[in-house]
Amino acid sequence: MIIIENLLSKDEVAQFRAQLAHVPFVDGKGTAMGMAAGVKNNGQADAQHEQVKQLANALLAKLGNHPQVVSGALPHRIFPPCFNRYSESQTYGYHVDAAIMRIPSTPDVLRSDMSMTVFLSELNEYEGGELVIQTGFGEQHIKCEAGSAVLYPSSSLHKVTPVTQGERIAAITWMQSMVSDQQMRENLYQLDQSIQSLINSDSASREQLDQLHHIYHNLIRKFAVV
Repeated sequence: MIIIENLLSKDEVAQFRAQLAHVPFVDGKGTAMGMAAGVKNNGQADAQHEQVKQLANALLAKLGNHPQVVSGALPHRIFPPCFNRYSESQTYGYHVDAAIMRIPSTPDVLRSDMSMTVFLSELNEYEGGELVIQTGFGEQHIKCEAGSAVLYPSSSLHKVTPVTQGERIAAITWMQSMVSDQQMRENLYQLDQSIQSLINSDSASREQLDQLHHIYHNLIRKFAVV
């Protein structure tokens, strides 16, 4: 589970929010699959609306170029982001994301390896609405500043607790990684973050960094499927 702070600037969040205020929202149950439909109670921006498509593409471009997203997910494919809204009393009970998703308006499918929530509401705009993810270390409760995001394995059981006041707006998406093995993906992320830390601190020689890069890229070469 990776928290990505300031994925979007405050100005970018404001632009997304301003445009989302003028697009149609539909019942979120219509996009849920299988058992998830029975526990989903929220609104979702109409993915067929032209302005929503533009917003999804703008966020998609941001994700594809963000170094921490690339490092954490090693994305091969990214599902067009969806925008959801939870008003008072709305919630999404425990569920697991579908393993295979069809990318809209294409014949292509995506294996969901990583899920992401990008928070678009400020913390003081709503109460409740926590993203809760079950992990090997127990339930993790996540509620981030607007513009920040959380990236986590799609295989995790997770839920959104009821909003008790205000309104929670977020974007969600799913990624198929070039490295399907979750443990290897985590190891590669930790290795890459260690390399970046050494580069930023000037505490390693060029020769040492070259050796670490050699290991990192050869591991990707061995385990990535493209």
